[in-house]
Amino acid sequence: MTEHDPEQDVDEPTEDQVDESEETTDETEPETFPREYVQQLRDESAKYRTRASDRDDVANRLHVALVTATGRLADPTDLTFDEAHLEDPAALEAAIDLLVKKKPHLASRRPTGEVGQGVAPDAGSVSLAGILRTRAT
Repeated sequence: MTEHDPEQDVDEPTEDQVDESEETTDETEPETFPREYVQQLRDESAKYRTRASDRDDVANRLHVALVTATGRLADPTDLTFDEAHLEDPAALEAAIDLLVKKKPHLASRRPTGEVGQGVAPDAGSVSLAGILRTRAT
């Protein structure tokens, strides 16, 4: 007794039959949507893609501005962009702390406080006699 092979029962179409069936479906199949409607959807999608790319640029600029506002880094672009920094100021501070701890040379070297240079607060009127008295003692 021989075993029956189910794959032998299947009739496979020849190449001629396949080509003919593809041609007939393309010609008889009507358009699902009007061309104008499809074009309108494509234009709308393009507008949203452009808006999304602009959003990335704006978010990156905002991140740099927030890092600059802290004044803790010499170059605010040294901190890599993370969207969590935009929403949580504590996460931004923690990221700056970690970066400065790993790479202290990236910290801002701008002196703060009274360093004896620049515009001094007005101490009143200046008199030559007063300056000579302070220097004489």
